[in-house]
Amino acid sequence: MPSTLYRWSLPISTVICTFLLILIMTTRELPPMGLVIYEFKHVFKAFMSIFLDALPFMLLGVLLSTVVENFIPEAFIRRMTPRHPLGGILFACVLGIMFPLCECGMIPFVRRLMRKGMPVYIAVIFILVGPILNPIVFASTFMAFRGETSMAYSRMGLTFGVALIVGLLLTRFLKGSPLRHPIEIQANTLHHHGGSSPGHHADHIHAHDHDHDNHQGHNHNHHDHGHHHDHHHGHNHSHDGGRMMVMLSHGTTELFEMSKYLMLGAFLTALIQTFVAQDSLSAIGQGPFISHVFMMGFAYLLSLCSTTDAFVAASFANSFSPGSLLAFLVFGPMIDVKSTLMMLSIFKARFVLTLSIVVAVTVLAGSLLIMHFFLA
Repeated sequence: MPSTLYRWSLPISTVICTFLLILIMTTRELPPMGLVIYEFKHVFKAFMSIFLDALPFMLLGVLLSTVVENFIPEAFIRRMTPRHPLGGILFACVLGIMFPLCECGMIPFVRRLMRKGMPVYIAVIFILVGPILNPIVFASTFMAFRGETSMAYSRMGLTFGVALIVGLLLTRFLKGSPLRHPIEIQANTLHHHGGSSPGHHADHIHAHDHDHDNHQGHNHNHHDHGHHHDHHHGHNHSHDGGRMMVMLSHGTTELFEMSKYLMLGAFLTALIQTFVAQDSLSAIGQGPFISHVFMMGFAYLLSLCSTTDAFVAASFANSFSPGSLLAFLVFGPMIDVKSTLMMLSIFKARFVLTLSIVVAVTVLAGSLLIMHFFLA
C-alpha cells in the first residue's frame, strides 16, 4: 500500500497543480509573460555577474584556509604572542595578514588558539579584523571598485582603527572570563590529545603532554632499528595520504559553507536591484546617517564572505554613498548572523551583545569621519 501511494503521488500532484494554475489564470489578471521573462533574465544576469566576479577570490580564500588549517601549528602562534596589550593588538592584526582566513573558518581556528593559551582579547580582535586585514580582501576590494585604491585603503584603515579601539576597551574593562565554559575548553584540549575526563586539572594536561612526547621519542628509537624501518616508511605514506584526504575534506566543506552564503547574498542583491526602484534606494543611500545604518544592517543579514562582499557593495555604488559602502564592508565581516551564532558557541551572550554594540558604534562613527575627510 505505501509503495502504491508513492508511485501515484507524483502524477496526482501534477494534476492538482495544473488544475490550480488554470484556475488562477482564468480568474486573475497576470502580468504580461514577456515582462516576467525580462525581469527573471535581469535577476539571473545580475546574480551571475556578482557570483562569478567573487568566485575566484572565494576559492583562493578556501585554499589558503586549508593550508593554514593543516600545516601551521598553534604552538608557534602561542610562542609569538606578546604580553603587552598594544603589542597584542598589533599581533592580532598581523595574524590577519599572515593567515588570511575567512570569517567562516575564523571561530574554530581561534577556539583552538585559545585552548593553547592565546589571551582572550587577542583572540577577539583576531576574530573581528582577521577576515579583513589580509591581502586577499585588499585585492578583491581593489578589483571590485575597478582599481579605485581609496576604498581599499579606507577599508583597511577603518578596520585597524576598530581593532585598536575595541582592543583597548577590552584590556581596560573586561573583567573575568567571557567564555561560556572555560573548564571544558581545557578538557577538550585534553580529550583531543588522547582522552581523559573533563574534571582533570591543568597539571594533568602537562603530564599527558610529557608522556605523549616520551611516546613519540620511543617510536623514534624503534624507527632507527632496521627491522622496523619498512613499517614506519609505510606508515608515513599512509599519514601523508590521510593528511591529503583531511585537506580535501576541509577545503570542500569550507567551499560549500561559504558558497551558500555568497549565492544567497548575490541572489538577494539581484532581487533588490531588479524589483526595488532606484529612486527609493537613492533616497536611502544618499542620507548622511540612515544610509550607513541601512548598509550595516544589510551586511549583518547577508552574512557574506569577506573575500566576496566587495563585489556586492560595488553593485550599489550608484545608489549609496561611499561612506555607507565602507560601513557595509567593515561591519559585515566583523559582525553578521553566522559569526554571531558561532561566537555564542564559545562566548557568553552578554559579552557578544556588548561587543556587537561597541563594534557597530565604532564602525558607524569611523565611516562617517572617513567619508567626510577622505571619500567626499
